[in-house]
Amino acid sequence: MNNIIKEITPLTHKDCFSIFSREKKSFDFPLHFHEEYELNLIINGAGAKRLIGDHEEEISDVELVLVGPNLSHTWETYHCKSDSVTEVTIQWHKDLFDERFLRKTQMKEIRDMLERSAKGLLFTEDTTVSLSAQLMALNDLKGFHGVMELMNILHELSLSENTRVLSEVAINNNQILYPNSRRIDKAFDYMNANFQKQINLKELAQLVSMTDVSFSRFISKRTGNTFVDTLNEIRLGHATRLLIETTLPIADIAVNCGFNNISNFNRIFKKKKLSTPKEFRENFCGTSVFI
Repeated sequence: MNNIIKEITPLTHKDCFSIFSREKKSFDFPLHFHEEYELNLIINGAGAKRLIGDHEEEISDVELVLVGPNLSHTWETYHCKSDSVTEVTIQWHKDLFDERFLRKTQMKEIRDMLERSAKGLLFTEDTTVSLSAQLMALNDLKGFHGVMELMNILHELSLSENTRVLSEVAINNNQILYPNSRRIDKAFDYMNANFQKQINLKELAQLVSMTDVSFSRFISKRTGNTFVDTLNEIRLGHATRLLIETTLPIADIAVNCGFNNISNFNRIFKKKKLSTPKEFRENFCGTSVFI
Protein backbone atom coordinates (compact mmCIF):
# COMPACT_ATOMS: atom_id res chain seq x y z
CA MET A 1 0.00 0.00 0.00
CA ASN A 2 2.93 2.35 0.65
CA ASN A 3 3.74 2.23 -3.07
CA ILE A 4 0.43 3.91 -3.98
CA ILE A 5 0.46 7.70 -4.01
CA LYS A 6 -2.45 10.10 -3.67
CA GLU A 7 -2.37 12.49 -6.63
CA ILE A 8 -3.50 16.06 -6.19
CA THR A 9 -4.74 16.87 -9.68
CA PRO A 10 -4.60 20.40 -11.16
CA LEU A 11 -8.42 20.39 -11.40
CA THR A 12 -9.91 23.15 -9.23
CA HIS A 13 -13.41 23.43 -7.79
CA LYS A 14 -14.18 26.10 -10.39
CA ASP A 15 -13.57 23.60 -13.22
CA CYS A 16 -16.08 21.05 -14.49
CA PHE A 17 -13.47 18.79 -16.06
CA SER A 18 -10.00 18.70 -17.57
CA ILE A 19 -8.70 16.97 -20.69
CA PHE A 20 -5.04 16.18 -21.35
CA SER A 21 -3.89 14.93 -24.76
CA ARG A 22 -0.33 13.83 -25.35
CA GLU A 23 1.98 11.70 -27.48
CA LYS A 24 4.41 9.58 -25.48
CA LYS A 25 7.04 6.86 -25.86
CA SER A 26 6.59 5.18 -22.48
CA PHE A 27 4.30 4.90 -19.48
CA ASP A 28 6.08 6.20 -16.40
CA PHE A 29 3.44 7.55 -14.01
CA PRO A 30 3.47 5.59 -10.70
CA LEU A 31 0.53 3.67 -9.24
CA HIS A 32 -1.78 6.35 -7.85
CA PHE A 33 -5.31 7.37 -6.99
CA HIS A 34 -7.24 10.63 -6.78
CA GLU A 35 -10.66 11.98 -5.82
CA GLU A 36 -11.77 12.53 -9.41
CA TYR A 37 -13.31 10.22 -11.99
CA GLU A 38 -10.96 9.50 -14.89
CA LEU A 39 -11.70 8.39 -18.44
CA ASN A 40 -8.51 7.26 -20.16
CA LEU A 41 -8.15 6.63 -23.90
CA ILE A 42 -4.99 4.94 -25.21
CA ILE A 43 -4.21 4.46 -28.90
CA ASN A 44 -1.26 2.47 -30.26
CA GLY A 45 -0.39 1.08 -26.84
CA ALA A 46 -0.37 -2.67 -27.52
CA GLY A 47 1.77 -4.54 -24.98
CA ALA A 48 1.45 -2.02 -22.16
CA LYS A 49 0.16 -3.32 -18.83
CA ARG A 50 -2.93 -1.93 -17.12
CA LEU A 51 -3.18 -1.99 -13.30
CA ILE A 52 -6.57 -1.14 -11.81
CA GLY A 53 -7.27 -2.04 -8.17
CA ASP A 54 -6.35 -5.73 -7.84
CA HIS A 55 -6.44 -6.25 -11.64
CA GLU A 56 -3.46 -6.55 -14.03
CA GLU A 57 -3.62 -7.15 -17.78
CA GLU A 58 -1.65 -6.53 -20.94
CA ILE A 59 -3.61 -4.21 -23.22
CA SER A 60 -4.37 -4.27 -26.93
CA ASP A 61 -3.76 -1.51 -29.47
CA VAL A 62 -6.64 0.73 -28.35
CA GLU A 63 -8.55 0.90 -25.12
CA LEU A 64 -10.87 3.09 -23.09
CA VAL A 65 -11.15 2.74 -19.30
CA LEU A 66 -13.28 4.56 -16.71
CA VAL A 67 -11.76 4.70 -13.22
CA GLY A 68 -13.84 5.72 -10.20
CA PRO A 69 -12.69 8.00 -7.36
CA ASN A 70 -9.88 6.74 -5.10
CA LEU A 71 -9.31 3.55 -7.12
CA SER A 72 -5.59 2.90 -7.69
CA HIS A 73 -4.53 2.76 -11.33
CA THR A 74 -1.63 3.11 -13.72
CA TRP A 75 -0.35 1.86 -17.07
CA GLU A 76 3.18 0.45 -17.41
CA THR A 77 5.29 0.18 -20.57
CA TYR A 78 5.77 -3.58 -20.04
CA HIS A 79 5.95 -5.11 -23.60
CA CYS A 80 4.84 -1.98 -25.47
CA LYS A 81 7.26 -1.24 -28.35
CA SER A 82 5.49 1.79 -29.80
CA ASP A 83 7.37 5.08 -29.82
CA SER A 84 4.19 7.09 -30.49
CA VAL A 85 1.40 6.30 -28.02
CA THR A 86 -1.59 8.65 -27.94
CA GLU A 87 -3.15 9.14 -24.52
CA VAL A 88 -6.21 11.27 -23.75
CA THR A 89 -7.13 11.65 -20.09
CA ILE A 90 -10.36 13.27 -18.93
CA GLN A 91 -10.92 13.96 -15.24
CA TRP A 92 -13.94 15.41 -13.44
CA HIS A 93 -15.00 15.97 -9.85
CA LYS A 94 -17.06 13.25 -8.22
CA ASP A 95 -19.71 15.85 -7.37
CA LEU A 96 -19.96 17.25 -10.91
CA PHE A 97 -23.33 15.51 -11.18
CA ASP A 98 -25.39 16.06 -8.06
CA GLU A 99 -26.63 12.90 -6.36
CA ARG A 100 -30.26 14.01 -6.69
CA PHE A 101 -29.72 14.73 -10.38
CA LEU A 102 -28.28 11.25 -10.91
CA ARG A 103 -31.38 9.74 -9.34
CA LYS A 104 -33.55 11.13 -12.16
CA THR A 105 -34.98 8.47 -14.47
CA GLN A 106 -33.14 9.85 -17.49
CA MET A 107 -29.79 9.55 -15.69
CA LYS A 108 -30.16 5.92 -14.61
CA GLU A 109 -27.71 4.46 -17.13
CA ILE A 110 -25.03 7.05 -16.35
CA ARG A 111 -25.58 6.58 -12.60
CA ASP A 112 -25.21 2.81 -12.92
CA MET A 113 -22.04 3.20 -14.99
CA LEU A 114 -20.46 5.59 -12.48
CA GLU A 115 -21.27 3.20 -9.64
CA ARG A 116 -19.68 0.29 -11.51
CA SER A 117 -16.56 2.37 -12.19
CA ALA A 118 -15.65 1.93 -8.50
CA LYS A 119 -13.98 -1.28 -9.76
CA GLY A 120 -12.82 0.14 -13.10
CA LEU A 121 -14.62 -0.35 -16.42
CA LEU A 122 -13.11 -1.42 -19.74
CA PHE A 123 -15.17 -0.58 -22.83
CA THR A 124 -15.07 -2.71 -25.96
CA GLU A 125 -12.77 -1.93 -28.85
CA ASP A 126 -15.76 -1.10 -31.06
CA THR A 127 -17.03 1.43 -28.52
CA THR A 128 -13.55 2.89 -28.12
CA VAL A 129 -13.01 3.33 -31.85
CA SER A 130 -16.47 4.82 -32.40
CA LEU A 131 -16.04 7.46 -29.67
CA SER A 132 -12.31 8.23 -29.94
CA ALA A 133 -12.80 11.16 -32.34
CA GLN A 134 -15.38 12.74 -30.03
CA LEU A 135 -13.11 12.32 -27.03
CA MET A 136 -10.17 13.95 -28.77
CA ALA A 137 -12.40 16.75 -30.11
CA LEU A 138 -13.25 17.82 -26.54
CA ASN A 139 -10.00 19.81 -26.69
CA ASP A 140 -11.67 22.19 -29.14
CA LEU A 141 -14.84 22.87 -27.16
CA LYS A 142 -15.25 25.53 -24.51
CA GLY A 143 -17.52 26.19 -21.56
CA PHE A 144 -21.11 24.99 -21.67
CA HIS A 145 -20.70 23.17 -24.99
CA GLY A 146 -17.78 21.17 -23.61
CA VAL A 147 -19.78 20.09 -20.56
CA MET A 148 -22.74 19.07 -22.72
CA GLU A 149 -20.47 17.06 -25.01
CA LEU A 150 -18.91 15.27 -22.03
CA MET A 151 -22.40 14.35 -20.82
CA ASN A 152 -23.27 13.12 -24.30
CA ILE A 153 -20.15 10.93 -24.39
CA LEU A 154 -20.92 9.52 -20.94
CA HIS A 155 -24.47 8.78 -22.07
CA GLU A 156 -23.18 6.91 -25.13
CA LEU A 157 -20.75 4.95 -22.96
CA SER A 158 -23.48 4.06 -20.46
CA LEU A 159 -25.51 2.47 -23.26
CA SER A 160 -22.61 0.46 -24.70
CA GLU A 161 -22.71 -3.31 -24.37
CA ASN A 162 -20.17 -5.86 -23.10
CA THR A 163 -18.44 -3.40 -20.77
CA ARG A 164 -16.09 -5.33 -18.48
CA VAL A 165 -15.54 -4.71 -14.77
CA LEU A 166 -11.80 -4.97 -14.05
CA SER A 167 -11.09 -5.17 -10.31
CA GLU A 168 -12.56 -7.94 -8.20
CA VAL A 169 -13.23 -5.53 -5.36
CA ALA A 170 -13.82 -1.80 -5.05
CA ILE A 171 -10.76 -0.52 -3.17
CA ASN A 172 -11.23 2.99 -1.80
CA ASN A 173 -7.63 3.97 -1.14
CA ASN A 174 -8.66 7.24 0.47
CA GLN A 175 -10.46 5.33 3.24
CA ILE A 176 -7.57 2.87 3.61
CA LEU A 177 -4.78 5.44 3.71
CA TYR A 178 -6.81 8.26 5.26
CA PRO A 179 -9.09 6.92 8.00
CA ASN A 180 -10.90 9.60 10.01
CA SER A 181 -11.06 11.38 6.67
CA ARG A 182 -13.35 14.22 7.78
CA ARG A 183 -10.47 16.00 9.52
CA ILE A 184 -8.07 15.18 6.69
CA ASP A 185 -10.56 16.45 4.10
CA LYS A 186 -11.07 19.67 6.05
CA ALA A 187 -7.31 20.21 6.24
CA PHE A 188 -6.85 19.43 2.53
CA ASP A 189 -9.70 21.76 1.55
CA TYR A 190 -8.12 24.58 3.53
CA MET A 191 -4.68 24.01 2.01
CA ASN A 192 -6.13 23.85 -1.50
CA ALA A 193 -7.97 27.14 -0.96
CA ASN A 194 -5.01 28.95 0.61
CA PHE A 195 -1.93 27.37 -0.99
CA GLN A 196 -0.68 30.76 -2.26
CA LYS A 197 -0.34 32.02 1.31
CA GLN A 198 2.03 31.07 4.08
CA ILE A 199 0.22 28.34 6.04
CA ASN A 200 1.56 27.12 9.34
CA LEU A 201 0.92 24.01 11.37
CA LYS A 202 -0.72 25.95 14.20
CA GLU A 203 -3.58 27.39 12.13
CA LEU A 204 -4.39 24.00 10.58
CA ALA A 205 -4.30 22.34 14.00
CA GLN A 206 -6.77 24.93 15.30
CA LEU A 207 -8.96 24.40 12.23
CA VAL A 208 -9.43 20.70 13.06
CA SER A 209 -9.53 21.28 16.85
CA MET A 210 -6.24 19.58 17.69
CA THR A 211 -3.00 20.60 19.38
CA ASP A 212 0.02 21.31 17.16
CA VAL A 213 1.80 18.12 18.26
CA SER A 214 -1.30 15.95 17.88
CA PHE A 215 -2.07 17.31 14.42
CA SER A 216 1.54 16.84 13.27
CA ARG A 217 1.41 13.18 14.31
CA PHE A 218 -2.10 12.82 12.89
CA ILE A 219 -1.25 14.07 9.39
CA SER A 220 1.99 12.05 9.29
CA LYS A 221 0.17 8.87 10.28
CA ARG A 222 -2.75 9.42 7.89
CA THR A 223 -0.82 10.59 4.82
CA GLY A 224 2.66 9.14 5.30
CA ASN A 225 4.03 12.67 4.84
CA THR A 226 4.90 15.53 7.14
CA PHE A 227 2.68 18.61 7.16
CA VAL A 228 5.27 20.49 5.06
CA ASP A 229 5.53 17.71 2.46
CA THR A 230 1.74 17.47 2.23
CA LEU A 231 1.40 21.22 1.66
CA ASN A 232 4.22 21.16 -0.89
CA GLU A 233 2.49 18.38 -2.87
CA ILE A 234 -0.67 20.48 -3.09
CA ARG A 235 1.34 23.49 -4.23
CA LEU A 236 3.15 21.36 -6.80
CA GLY A 237 -0.20 20.22 -8.21
CA HIS A 238 -1.16 23.84 -8.86
CA ALA A 239 2.33 24.70 -10.13
CA THR A 240 2.19 21.82 -12.61
CA ARG A 241 -1.05 23.19 -14.02
CA LEU A 242 0.47 26.65 -14.47
CA LEU A 243 3.57 25.19 -16.17
CA ILE A 244 1.34 23.33 -18.63
CA GLU A 245 -1.37 25.93 -19.12
CA THR A 246 0.52 29.24 -19.13
CA THR A 247 3.73 30.87 -20.27
CA LEU A 248 4.27 32.58 -16.92
CA PRO A 249 7.93 32.82 -15.85
CA ILE A 250 8.87 29.98 -13.53
CA ALA A 251 9.84 32.44 -10.79
CA ASP A 252 6.31 33.92 -10.90
CA ILE A 253 4.76 30.45 -10.73
CA ALA A 254 6.86 29.66 -7.67
CA VAL A 255 5.63 32.80 -5.88
CA ASN A 256 2.02 32.33 -7.03
CA CYS A 257 2.00 28.80 -5.59
CA GLY A 258 3.34 29.79 -2.18
CA PHE A 259 7.02 28.87 -2.47
CA ASN A 260 9.29 31.37 -0.75
CA ASN A 261 12.01 31.37 -3.44
CA ILE A 262 12.71 29.84 -6.83
CA SER A 263 15.68 27.72 -5.69
CA ASN A 264 13.49 26.06 -3.06
CA PHE A 265 10.77 25.53 -5.67
CA ASN A 266 13.24 23.99 -8.14
CA ARG A 267 14.68 21.67 -5.48
CA ILE A 268 11.29 20.40 -4.27
CA PHE A 269 9.92 20.09 -7.81
CA LYS A 270 12.88 18.00 -8.98
CA LYS A 271 12.69 15.76 -5.92
CA LYS A 272 8.99 15.02 -6.47
CA LYS A 273 8.71 15.15 -10.27
CA LEU A 274 12.25 13.91 -11.17
CA SER A 275 12.81 16.92 -13.43
CA THR A 276 13.21 20.65 -13.02
CA PRO A 277 10.19 22.91 -13.71
CA LYS A 278 11.94 24.08 -16.90
CA GLU A 279 12.52 20.49 -18.09
CA PHE A 280 8.96 19.53 -17.21
CA ARG A 281 7.54 22.40 -19.29
CA GLU A 282 9.83 21.65 -22.23
CA ASN A 283 9.11 17.92 -22.18
CA PHE A 284 5.33 18.19 -21.90
CA CYS A 285 4.25 17.27 -25.42
CA GLY A 286 0.52 17.70 -25.64
CA THR A 287 -2.39 19.94 -24.86
CA SER A 288 -4.42 20.57 -21.74
CA VAL A 289 -7.82 22.17 -21.43
CA PHE A 290 -9.75 23.00 -18.27
CA ILE A 291 -13.49 23.51 -18.68
